[in-house]
Amino acid sequence: MEDYVLSAVLGIIEGLTEFLPVSSTAHLRIAEQFFGLDLSSGYWKMYAIVIQLGAILCLPIYFRARIAKFISTFPKGESGDRTALTHPLTLVMIAFIVTAIPAFLLTKLIGKHLEDLHLMAWALIVGGIIMWIVDVIYAKRFRVDHMEKMSLGQAVWIGACQVLSAVFPGTSRSMSTIAAGQIAGMSRQAALEFSFFLSMPTMAAATLYDLLKFLKHGGVAAMNHHEWLILVIGFVVSFLVAWGVVAWFMHWVRRHGFVPFAIYRILAGIAVLVWLARFY
Repeated sequence: MEDYVLSAVLGIIEGLTEFLPVSSTAHLRIAEQFFGLDLSSGYWKMYAIVIQLGAILCLPIYFRARIAKFISTFPKGESGDRTALTHPLTLVMIAFIVTAIPAFLLTKLIGKHLEDLHLMAWALIVGGIIMWIVDVIYAKRFRVDHMEKMSLGQAVWIGACQVLSAVFPGTSRSMSTIAAGQIAGMSRQAALEFSFFLSMPTMAAATLYDLLKFLKHGGVAAMNHHEWLILVIGFVVSFLVAWGVVAWFMHWVRRHGFVPFAIYRILAGIAVLVWLARFY
């Protein structure tokens, strides 16, 4: 496949799957196998990092008004009932810290050994079943319908659950945070919004860490004009597609649940297992 077309396709895959609860890591790994790439080496490793950064950067721009409101109302919040410890911005950072430290340590120890398509396929299936059950049981049992009403305990719980997605590729960070939020008594809308806000520091830190490691070894110096253009195409496409997905997803959850995504995960996981059994 033409490199420019391939870059656009990978950018679309990343943009579509980064914030939906279907696991962008699993989809990129499947695409890697399908197109015969090695996204874990050299240039393509950096490419995967950069297109993920493109998707992430759409969030602070899309939510710029909400972020400005949070900053202007810190620490008392819009209703005046928050403190410096329970303000939404603080809760996001607390959940990030709860996720970041154990995820970093565990990924160092075992994460690299779990990036197997068979394991990712099972993670898609199991995660889909969990999401389906949680959405059916907790959809109408929420006590918190806005992110501004979250508690410290809910933030810690969601951060802890997000560790699973860092350690088990294919679980999906979005799926972990949304399901954890619903179990903790948050509405679909509130759980999704917190998932988006938590992904900003979490994914930015992980992506920039990987990018700095790559730059430290002089990866950019060896790139030619053709490789730079492929990188730019993937970055731009990922950013634009992710923007559209976030806007659509925020409206979707107001009228629909997460069950369609759970079904997709289960079917995708089964399809990958069948594909692997037949060709590998």
